[in-house]
Amino acid sequence: MGLINKSYYALGTVINLTVDEPATEADLEAGYKLIQRFEDKLTVNRDESEVMTINHNAGIKAVAVPDDTYELIKLAVLVSRKHLGFNVAIGPLVKLWKIGFKGANKPSDDDIKQRLRLIDPERIELNGDLRTVFLKDKGMEIDLGGIAKGYIADKIKKLWLKRGVKTGIIDLGGNVLLVGPSVHSDGMWNIGVQNPIKPRDVSLGVVHIPAKSIGTSGIYERKLVIDGHEYHHMFDSKTGYPIKNNLASVTIVSDKSVDGEIWSTIGFYQGIEKGKALIEQQAGIEAVFITKELEAIPTSGLQDKFKLI
Repeated sequence: MGLINKSYYALGTVINLTVDEPATEADLEAGYKLIQRFEDKLTVNRDESEVMTINHNAGIKAVAVPDDTYELIKLAVLVSRKHLGFNVAIGPLVKLWKIGFKGANKPSDDDIKQRLRLIDPERIELNGDLRTVFLKDKGMEIDLGGIAKGYIADKIKKLWLKRGVKTGIIDLGGNVLLVGPSVHSDGMWNIGVQNPIKPRDVSLGVVHIPAKSIGTSGIYERKLVIDGHEYHHMFDSKTGYPIKNNLASVTIVSDKSVDGEIWSTIGFYQGIEKGKALIEQQAGIEAVFITKELEAIPTSGLQDKFKLI
């Protein structure tokens, strides 16, 4: 038996796909093709995609999309309407600040106030019969960046299981989804939890778990420094500014990667006390909160499974 691994560049990040023999490189390539297909459909970093067609028609007309794209947008919209901190309509605010991209800046309060009117998920109209999405106001934009990677990882896992892959690792730029038992005798996996102030792949702790998804939201990925103030790319839909709290990151352990994406964002927005209480109520979802002082606080289901390094 041996692990077969390949790295690709997609979704704006380095992708690592790994399978254990008897699975082959063909399984890795099939996974990569699926990533490319969904990136073409869902990206907002190009002029043309199914999502961009919706955005281009904001305030003009409803746009019909294929079933899979519709289901993902519907999930994102329904979660956004809970107003817990995840917002699929955040696009105009992200584009205003441009944190992590060329031309990053701190916008004026007026510009921010204007954008706040355009990021209301209640102004997105869904029609399940026609599979259409309508952004009611001109200038609105949906951005699936906070959920697409998880959705795509879940699709790869499904594809691999169908192809007979027994053991594998789907790593979409730090979003890790495990497939089947590990090669260790107990079949369990040991997965590092990112140290938020160190380069990627430097772990603060390790979780010892069966095949699950591990996803992190944090302030370390993209930031802008102005006059000694650091602004990160996790925005508060109420203020239009980056979220202010004592968290450096939130790591979620869940069955589905898409849930990890949603709950790491919500957990980060809500902060340790409220976020932890909310996540404790969700069946099958656990978290490790890491403060800016590098204190790690796991939810009850991970207390004996998370170890600091």
